[in-house]
Amino acid sequence: MNYQKELDRLLGGIPAGKNSLLLHCCCAPCSSYCLEYLREYFRITVFFFNPNITEQAEYDKRAAEEKRLIALYNEQAQSGNFDGMHSTGAAQRIEIIEGRYCPQDFFEMARGYEQCREGGERCLRCYEQRLRETAKTAAHGKFDFFTTTLSISPLKNAEALNEIGGRLAEEYGVPFLHSDFKKKNGYKRSIELSARFGLYRQDYCGCVYSKAERERKKAECRKQI
Repeated sequence: MNYQKELDRLLGGIPAGKNSLLLHCCCAPCSSYCLEYLREYFRITVFFFNPNITEQAEYDKRAAEEKRLIALYNEQAQSGNFDGMHSTGAAQRIEIIEGRYCPQDFFEMARGYEQCREGGERCLRCYEQRLRETAKTAAHGKFDFFTTTLSISPLKNAEALNEIGGRLAEEYGVPFLHSDFKKKNGYKRSIELSARFGLYRQDYCGCVYSKAERERKKAECRKQI
């Protein structure tokens, strides 16, 4: 399935601003483009739920940056000043729900998968853990749709994310917004928006395993110099 075409088809057939969307966000840089894009069509509530972020200080920093970005976007919507943005007066105000910070749940989920390569089975289980909590929250809050910003990353498996989201949509009774946000230069736009707003851009996913892989790759690069 071409997930971007599926999203374009859906957006072309719904009344702008009438439907609510619970958008799981992993960090401000990844959500920057997704929010700019989707706030024209939905009443968005960001769901910041990321138990994979091992260190409390790192978690707090990413959560604070997410809230700062949302406040900036809401200032734009209130003032109507969208200079340099791909947005119009149809842009909606954005709300945020911060989920539980429960790294112990992540470690329990990852038990036995610690040695998996980045992007392997441990990551797929992490996708499902975060999306399941999002779907559950969307059902409880009676949202019209739910989705995640994770597909904007070139390192994330969009096909797997959409398969998991579709399966959870059936389980919880809330439609999943199929997407591949890296398409249409979405990832490039996220870099531009990160520079514009001075967003903190981390260089690893968040868990201790991805951090260790990052350090290993850095060490390999130093040896080659």
